Amino acid sequence: MRTPLVPAATPPDPGTRALRAEVRTFLREQIEAGAFTPGVDTWLTRWDRAFTRALADRGWVGMTIPVEYGGHGRTFMERFVVTEELLAVGAPVAAQWVADRQAAPSLLNYGTEDQKRRFLPGIARGEICWAIGMSEPESGSDLASVRTRAARVDGGWSLSGTKLWTSGAHHADAFFALARTAPPDPAHRHDGLGQFIVPLDSPGVTIEPILSMSGDHHFNEVRLEEVFVPDELVLGAVGDGWTQVTSELGFERSGPERFLSTFTLLAATADEVAAGTLPADPRIGALVARLVGLHHMSTAVSEALERRENAEVAASVVKVLGTATEGDIADLADELAGEEASREYAGLVTAGALQRPGFTLRGGTSEILRGVIARGLGMR
Repeated sequence: MRTPLVPAATPPDPGTRALRAEVRTFLREQIEAGAFTPGVDTWLTRWDRAFTRALADRGWVGMTIPVEYGGHGRTFMERFVVTEELLAVGAPVAAQWVADRQAAPSLLNYGTEDQKRRFLPGIARGEICWAIGMSEPESGSDLASVRTRAARVDGGWSLSGTKLWTSGAHHADAFFALARTAPPDPAHRHDGLGQFIVPLDSPGVTIEPILSMSGDHHFNEVRLEEVFVPDELVLGAVGDGWTQVTSELGFERSGPERFLSTFTLLAATADEVAAGTLPADPRIGALVARLVGLHHMSTAVSEALERRENAEVAASVVKVLGTATEGDIADLADELAGEEASREYAGLVTAGALQRPGFTLRGGTSEILRGVIARGLGMR
């Protein structure tokens, strides 16, 4: 029997129901108080450090970080419940997202004791924001072809190169930079890579905005010009960068943000149908069914990550199917929207249409991820 691409999820834990209800109550109160307006794709587009600190005060940031490092020692599934609820209402969570989703687990897996104590408590308090230093010009999803160089110098490393599509770098405090520590070997493309913790206020770091077609500023080009990184900020082992970065991508690609970025738009579409301002359409129900399946798949990957299993292929499956669903929701809403729809709904439709091109690009293009899945099936 062939091993399934995505492991089966265990039955829901009844113990998380109270947590889910608590989060829902908090978010409803925040919306009613005007603390935020629900939006689309808010884990990328809505930075609100005050809201992040409010979540942290309730113990909902850094949930899986052990107590000894300032976290809360809770399970991946408890964190999953909280992140689903935040995404479902389009809360402004971009400030904590990368730090909580992948920086913290990577530090726990590969960081030194000093690194853990330096960064993890601030992440759990909602005070440290993180970005991703992977993609480069002409080297997006093919991370083995990165050109950023790390040269050995006295007391550390000198990094030079350019990182592209670096979401939130203009707000973030640091990122993990994937860089070449040895010349590329065509026969062993994944060798000779390392990861480095780069504070983004370091001398030699230049951050330039990349504006989206809406004029919004979420992405950046980050240039590193002989940026000094001391030995104490090397993440993991030099030369093991590929193993580390693929582990990090498992956290990046499998979470509920890969299928819930447009959930607020789908929910608003259903509300408009109920109000009689949009026609009923069976495709709405089909999209709900797809989201239910993706919820179970993403849950299963989260459980695998908690067991520290390799989930690269399963995460790729969730990412490919999830981002396609997000785009289909945006397309359907754009097709159905009419003049009788509310102004709030029209705003969500516009946001969905503008964000839609990025869904299947960020975190690895669908074309590249299909190759990852094919390797997992033994087809290439």
